Amino acid sequence: MNRFDGSRVFLTGAGSGIGRAVAARLAAEGANVVGVDLSTDTIETEAKMVCDVTDAAAVESTLEVAVGLLEGLDIVCNIAGIGHFRNSHEETPEAFAKIVDVNLNGTFHVCRYALPYLLANGDRGGSIVNTASTAGLIGQPWSAAYCASKGGVVMLTKALAYEYRGRNIRVNAIAPGGVNTAIQGSFAESFPPDADFKMVHKIMSPMGMTEPEEMAAVFAFVASDEARYMTGAIVSVDGGITA
Repeated sequence: MNRFDGSRVFLTGAGSGIGRAVAARLAAEGANVVGVDLSTDTIETEAKMVCDVTDAAAVESTLEVAVGLLEGLDIVCNIAGIGHFRNSHEETPEAFAKIVDVNLNGTFHVCRYALPYLLANGDRGGSIVNTASTAGLIGQPWSAAYCASKGGVVMLTKALAYEYRGRNIRVNAIAPGGVNTAIQGSFAESFPPDADFKMVHKIMSPMGMTEPEEMAAVFAFVASDEARYMTGAIVSVDGGITA
C-alpha cells in the first residue's frame, strides 16, 4: 500500500520503540518523514533532528525547519514519552513534573505549533495522532504521574478534535497496553520493592506484549485517509486490559 504518497509527516520519539516503527511504516508507504528525538543516533528517517519536546521554543523552531524541509505539513505523530513505577508516597515532585512535562506538555507544544501549518492546508486539512495509554483510561498502581499525564493526553486529544472538527483537522490518540519497547523496560525495572504483585494482573494481558511494528500498523490506519471520519477517538490496543 502507498497510502501516504507525498504526505509530509512530523514525528516525535523517532529514535526507538513505537516512534521508530511508525516512522518506518509511514516512510515505507510513501511519506516524507522528519523524525525528532533527544538524540539522532538511532533515528532512521531521511531527515532527522534533535528536539526536546518540553521546550516550547525549541519545538516551535524545530517545526519551522521541518516544515521548510517538507514544504508543508499533513500529519503529526506525538510519540515521545517517559515513565516509571514508584509508590506515590515516595514519588518526588521533580520526577512527577518531568513525566507530565514530556508526556502531556510536550504533546501540547507540538500540537500548538503544528496546528497553524495544518490550518494553512485549507480544505486538505491534516491529521494529528497522539499517544495515550491504558494508564490514561484506567487507574494503575505505582503510576500516578504516568496516569495523570496520559489522562491529560486523552482529554487534550478530545478537546482539540472538537475544536478543529469543522476545519478539516482530525485529532485522535492510540492507547497502547504492553509494548516491547525501552519504556516498557523502564517500568519493569522500577517495581517498588514492596509491590503487591497481585495488583500487577490489572495492568497485564494474558495475550502478552505486542511489538512496535504492530502498533505502527494502527498508527498508520488512524493517520490515513481511510480513517477520515474518525476524530476524537482513543483507540485502545492493549490485549483486552481495558475491555
